Amino acid sequence: MYAAIRAIYENGQVILQEPPPVIERSEVIVLFMQHNPPQKTPAKGVKIGSLAGKGYRLPDNFNEPVTDLSEYS
Repeated sequence: MYAAIRAIYENGQVILQEPPPVIERSEVIVLFMQHNPPQKTPAKGVKIGSLAGKGYRLPDNFNEPVTDLSEYS
């Protein structure tokens, strides 16, 4: 049987926040969860606006429907 209960690790001790579901001797697995969220890794690829002023521009008809493939629909 597996059961999870909350605990706090502090000064080398695990302090249970709930009563354990077993009374006799039992093996346990202790997982340490980070309290501080991990730092975000920078996203790969092109960032919005990063090509501004570098000679790239969208064509005037960018938002127009594409009709080249209409015969396949």
